[in-house]
Amino acid sequence: MTRIVAISGSRREASTTKAALRVALAAAADAGAETDLIDLGAVDLPLYHPDEDDRGDSERLKRRVREADGVLAGTPVYHGSYSSTFKNFHDFCGSHEYENTAVGLLATAGGGSYGGTLEHLRSTFRNVHAWVVPHEVGIRGASSEIDDGGRISDDDLRKRTERLGRIVTEHAERLRG
Repeated sequence: MTRIVAISGSRREASTTKAALRVALAAAADAGAETDLIDLGAVDLPLYHPDEDDRGDSERLKRRVREADGVLAGTPVYHGSYSSTFKNFHDFCGSHEYENTAVGLLATAGGGSYGGTLEHLRSTFRNVHAWVVPHEVGIRGASSEIDDGGRISDDDLRKRTERLGRIVTEHAERLRG
């Protein structure tokens, strides 16, 4: 069975990023995938240090990514880029985790700009040999688009987010051979 893991780079309990990733994961599950969510706000992950061995939950989290056929990477937008929480986890990972893995990108913005964040994610994932799918989702004004129950109010935005989950699943299945 195809395995899809979502990585939420938000530390907030009521995260719009996490809620949007759950929408994409539900669509991946509907497409036949086994799904998993890594909530980086709820793990023990010290700051990455290249001279120190894996620490905290890093090895367990990297294994979950390595074992996945596809990844949904989501982050809130901070200063035009991805969150430090996401960056820290991404620094622990390398091509061993992402090689032959389909990756879909999702960014949630408090305001209106998410393009730079998606571009930064795309570049860094390509540098670790991930297969980044061309469909990606940016959500402007995420706190007004996603309600407290985690539902996306705009039909087109919800459909695009669901499509991301399906597309990552389809590409992951192809990469598995």
